[in-house]
Amino acid sequence: MSVFAFAQQKQFSTTNKTAIGYFVDANHSLDDNMYDEAVTQLKQAIDEDSKFIEAHLLLADVYHAKRLYQASIAEYLKVIALNPEFNKAVYLKLGSDEIGAAQYDNALKHLQKYLGYPDITPKTSTMAQKLVADCTFSIDAVAHPVPFKPLNMGPAINTADDEYLPVATADESTLIFTRKINNNEDFYKSIMVDGKWQTATYLSNRINTPEYNEGAQSISQDGKFLFFTGCNRPDGMGRCDIYVAQKKGDDWGKPFDLSAPVNTPGWEAQPSISADGRALYFVSNRAGGYGGYDIWKSTLTDKGWGEPENLGPNINTAYNEQSPFIHADDSTLYFCSNGWPGLGGMDVFVSRLSKDGKWQKPENLGYPINTNGDEAGLTLSANGKDAFYSSNNLNGLGGYDIYTFELPANVKPRVVTYVKGKVSDAKTLQPLEAAIEIINLQKNTPVYQDYSDPQQGDFLATLTAGNDYGLNISKTGYLFYSEHFSLAGHEPTDPFNITVLLQPIEVGDKVILNNVFFDTNKFNLRDESISELQKLVDFLTLNPSLHIEVSGHTDNVGNDAANQVLSENRAKAVCQYLVNHSIGAARLSYKGYGKTQPISPNTTDDGRQKNRRTEIKIVAK
Repeated sequence: MSVFAFAQQKQFSTTNKTAIGYFVDANHSLDDNMYDEAVTQLKQAIDEDSKFIEAHLLLADVYHAKRLYQASIAEYLKVIALNPEFNKAVYLKLGSDEIGAAQYDNALKHLQKYLGYPDITPKTSTMAQKLVADCTFSIDAVAHPVPFKPLNMGPAINTADDEYLPVATADESTLIFTRKINNNEDFYKSIMVDGKWQTATYLSNRINTPEYNEGAQSISQDGKFLFFTGCNRPDGMGRCDIYVAQKKGDDWGKPFDLSAPVNTPGWEAQPSISADGRALYFVSNRAGGYGGYDIWKSTLTDKGWGEPENLGPNINTAYNEQSPFIHADDSTLYFCSNGWPGLGGMDVFVSRLSKDGKWQKPENLGYPINTNGDEAGLTLSANGKDAFYSSNNLNGLGGYDIYTFELPANVKPRVVTYVKGKVSDAKTLQPLEAAIEIINLQKNTPVYQDYSDPQQGDFLATLTAGNDYGLNISKTGYLFYSEHFSLAGHEPTDPFNITVLLQPIEVGDKVILNNVFFDTNKFNLRDESISELQKLVDFLTLNPSLHIEVSGHTDNVGNDAANQVLSENRAKAVCQYLVNHSIGAARLSYKGYGKTQPISPNTTDDGRQKNRRTEIKIVAK
């Protein structure tokens, strides 16, 4: 009921004129948003007549607006005690506030009472049914709590000010978060040294500003790109826009607005970038959604960021969905919502991408990770072991603090590890900016495409368990580098750290084609070889004067003569592929060496596997 309605009534439940006068004054105070004055005036009205129902109801509504749930519940119950049928909406408001106070059994009783009225509107009926679903879920969730042991990240990260929205790089060497000081939001970073987070420092004067708020950020897995929310900036398109900045050495470059079609004159915020850097998840209230704030996704194309698509009704509701976080496995999405059944306020949920490319209906992370308050801003380490989030109700160092905890097994993402490398010139040992590509060999599709840092030569990319991957590193004037990572059939226990020394092209140099595969005792090329062979085609096309020898090699198992023939046929198969893809036959030769040129002892399975290989050698340039 409107706060104006009582003031316009001809008759009240009291005849005490002084009480009515206080009540009317309270309505005027509320018109001017003077809530504290209204509370005082309503209490004065009730002091004059403790059975003044309208005063109790309006006081309850004010407490409700201020989210003082215990106080509002007490006043709503007084209204019901004075006249159970005075206003049926009391039961809906009371049930909502009892959820806010975690009194789920009482809330269910009062909401069911409200739904029993025959003349409620479809809109309020839908709302009541949604709250009943919250109660039903919450009663069960509280009865079956999940493991939850939050650990405050300590004074190196947290202060008496608010710290929130933490994100970590894949190797957990850097943590970036938002700190709010005197109502201004800026980014801070902490570096991991010897297993301990160092005292956080101001991120960068090129990103942080004294006059605007910067927050709700997402860091790329390698720590090179920062996507963030900037509001009311002069170069923006709307109230809040999404920006990106690239790391330049030890500092950051100037951020730029992603512009249309990601940003609009409306509200875009809370970005989350996928591990491969080609999908951007974010929150917007743009047209075409399901109501309130929705989660959207834009995909990077050759022409830039594509037209965003709504994640659909398995994610978004008529209420609000916010704080998306796409895990490094690119198939597990965490977000917060007050639309799906939860414990009250915003809860954190997880949804998984099905094989048909659709998001499944989300699962609540459970109690006590979620509570009757607002939970938001959950992020995870790439390995899925550590979850980060912020809270102001765990007796921290002041305001919102950042905590870490381990997720229950049933809501963890897929296992992910990473490959971290440094590319240098083999002769000068100077860092190189080289093209890095990682291929899912089963699908022959790239999962990572980028360049190593031009100043430091480093790169980092995540790998999801259950797949085989090929790594190719190339740079004009150098031999390309090939590596193979098999994560099929087992979970990785450690990340891959590699040092790559690219060889300037010289006659006599060799390259092992680590991602060219044959079936046992056969010489037909397997499909997983196509990506690597195409890299070889590209290499020879860019260097048209080169002549190469393709060589096949085996281990020492089996008949020597048979191994010799097999190795030659395998080398010939690679040459034939190159000829079929427009590489002149005159530039190519092939030879089988059988077991005669081992690069590892044939005494172990690993050694024999290394000896079964295909190589190229530069014979002329």
